[in-house]
Amino acid sequence: MALLSDLINLNLSDTTEKIIAEYIWIGGSGMDLRSKARTLSGPVSDPHKLPKWNYDGSSTGQAPGEDSEVILYPQAIFKDPFRRGNNILVMCDAYTPAGEPIPTNKRHNAAKIFSHPDVLAEETWYGIEQEYTLLQNTVKWPIGWPLGGYPGPQGPYYCGIGADKAFGRDIVDSHYKACLYAGINISGINGEVMPGQWEFQVGPSVGISAGDELWVARYILERITEIAGVVVSFDPKPIQGDWNGAGAHTNYSTKSMRNDGGYEIIKKAIEKLGLRHKEHIAAYGEGNERRLTGRHETADINTFLWGVANRGASIRVGRDTEKAGKGYFEDRRPASNMDPYVVTSMIAETTILWKP
Repeated sequence: MALLSDLINLNLSDTTEKIIAEYIWIGGSGMDLRSKARTLSGPVSDPHKLPKWNYDGSSTGQAPGEDSEVILYPQAIFKDPFRRGNNILVMCDAYTPAGEPIPTNKRHNAAKIFSHPDVLAEETWYGIEQEYTLLQNTVKWPIGWPLGGYPGPQGPYYCGIGADKAFGRDIVDSHYKACLYAGINISGINGEVMPGQWEFQVGPSVGISAGDELWVARYILERITEIAGVVVSFDPKPIQGDWNGAGAHTNYSTKSMRNDGGYEIIKKAIEKLGLRHKEHIAAYGEGNERRLTGRHETADINTFLWGVANRGASIRVGRDTEKAGKGYFEDRRPASNMDPYVVTSMIAETTILWKP
């Protein structure tokens, strides 16, 4: 008699050319990920050769019940680390039956910005540092923390090891390998300052692919925590008090910044970001005011400050970039629950297209 685990791990390629495609999209809150699967006649590598699909938008807060059909447009394909074989994960965005992007479809506008000739010429690179917190399923309290109580103060947990310092490493490492298997350009992981909090980095990724890869990396993480019976939180300040919040620091460079003389281009870009500080903050994640307090390695939400090697700044420039006279900078303002389509395209728009 076959066990459930045997059936889950069946290799379909032994008996059929058919594959399973898991279509992924962003739900009505802007942070909830949804997915459903369909059978395809054979392997597909080009997302534009995949069929469009539909779903009930009234059940995701994205359409009224009397006109509930929302259409999924496949945009990016990744290998499926759960089903493996030729099976795929498909990142989609959502449209009305008339072909208009629905309000929660932030990818559509981002793609327009990234397809602008001036932006294409600059080959925008992104590296996003996604912080998150692992919570106990029934009580919504960080894993490794005593129920109703607190662990010892911050200090030993950042990049820490040991059963009393690192909580959830099996989930984190599973996620790391699953992302690599999927073809996501995940570049590293580390334990964070608050116990139960971790980070993974995606990038360098070019243009719109940064958003696609981060969303699918989040999807894979949610699926793994589902298996583990743990809840992942992207709240920017999950625990009040003297505990670090969670961000999504976004590292950025253009071709001009990476070339000789790029440091001057970087300084001009930072100046433009400062002029649009309020607009960026408004788009950088909900609840960010609880995180950007001027404490715990942040700048105050109402203040724009940049500096070299300054983790209390809005924008940090690395020592290596200053020394080389070219490179990249880090926007430390985005919250952990930011939409990467919005943040990456907005940085490109402000630094390349916007004229003050």
